[in-house]
Amino acid sequence: MVQTGRCDRNGTQRFRLSAAPQPSTQTGENAANCALSQQAQTGLEVLLSDHLGELVGIAVGIAANHASVTSGLVHISDALASAGVKIKALFGPEHGARGDVADGEHVGDAVDARLGVPVYSLYGKHRAPTPEMLDGIDVMLVDLQDVGSRFYTFLYTMANVMDACGACGVPVWVLDRPNPITGTNPEGPILEPDFASFVGMYSIAQRHGLTAGELARLFETRFGVECDLRVIKMRGWARRMWFDETGLPWVMPSPNMPSLETAVVYPGLCLLEGTNVSEGRGTVRPFELFGAPWIEPRELKAALLDYDLPGAVFREAYFVPTTSKFAGIRCAGAQVHVTDRDKFRPVVTGVAVVAALRRLYPDDFAFRAPGVDGRRHFDLLAGTSAVREAIDSGASPWEIAAGWERGLAEYAEACRSVMLY
Repeated sequence: MVQTGRCDRNGTQRFRLSAAPQPSTQTGENAANCALSQQAQTGLEVLLSDHLGELVGIAVGIAANHASVTSGLVHISDALASAGVKIKALFGPEHGARGDVADGEHVGDAVDARLGVPVYSLYGKHRAPTPEMLDGIDVMLVDLQDVGSRFYTFLYTMANVMDACGACGVPVWVLDRPNPITGTNPEGPILEPDFASFVGMYSIAQRHGLTAGELARLFETRFGVECDLRVIKMRGWARRMWFDETGLPWVMPSPNMPSLETAVVYPGLCLLEGTNVSEGRGTVRPFELFGAPWIEPRELKAALLDYDLPGAVFREAYFVPTTSKFAGIRCAGAQVHVTDRDKFRPVVTGVAVVAALRRLYPDDFAFRAPGVDGRRHFDLLAGTSAVREAIDSGASPWEIAAGWERGLAEYAEACRSVMLY
């Protein structure tokens, strides 16, 4: 891997993660166009084409959900069962193995109606498989679509599966999938250990710039998640690819991740979950729309445009959420429109939105109160209290972002040894 950088506003260095140069018979623009014209194959597709023979005669566990499908939209469990693989049990993350549970709701155990095997919840009473759940399983397959953000809980379900399987001597195969928002441009603060939670267990960047398979390798080598790990790599995926350049179908991996456009803004705008402002849940544009009944859209838009955020513009917006904050109540605010996703910086944009709201509406805006453990949800999302404290002090988004750069440089260096593409 080669670490590169470029300066953004105020000379701030922006770090990129890029694969090391590889020998090729093609050069320049022709090679790049060729790579982007090929449909990528997920780790699941590679498993089905190259490794099925290794699963003959053994019992398989599968940690997956409704987005764990082939390019032909066949679920991993159906594809493997049709190929004669013995499936011992399914394990479901947040939202359940079939994606039918809302955000944050606990999921119960069940029996899969089609396969007749147990479906164990890893987002309910247990966050990791127990030895009893793993009994009789010879290999665990993990096939979960991440969206490129540190606080997406599927990452920590994967880590918990790895840890539990390691303790029980069960090998883990992670079937890799694309990072939808590219495998480049890590951004945001690095999580501090005091703020570890299930929306951020390890010290990685808020926009992490890795695939799930690469993160599994990072968890194993840097954070002590011990197991017999094997990553089934993708074919035809390059770090700079956006999901809509892979040729793969988008299946929303969670209820409020309906599109690639949502995933693009999510690493930053999700910070609004830690405030009393709606992040657009209960609308058709979650995380793109944001607001509250007490906001004046024109002044909010003007304040955001004054920050001169790259790759984004804002429009005044009104909406009525059907769920979550202000359900059934008319909200006013804005919608972020990404005009250049390669230049767009989601985390600094999210910080800018929060900073503008804090400055414009000091009597109405609030960070969510601390939980029973004394920690604020905003700080758990940011991975530090420093962002909130800087916003409260009146610091600009660009001043706050400048404080991330040393950590991002060290993080980019740490990622070099785990990168697969």
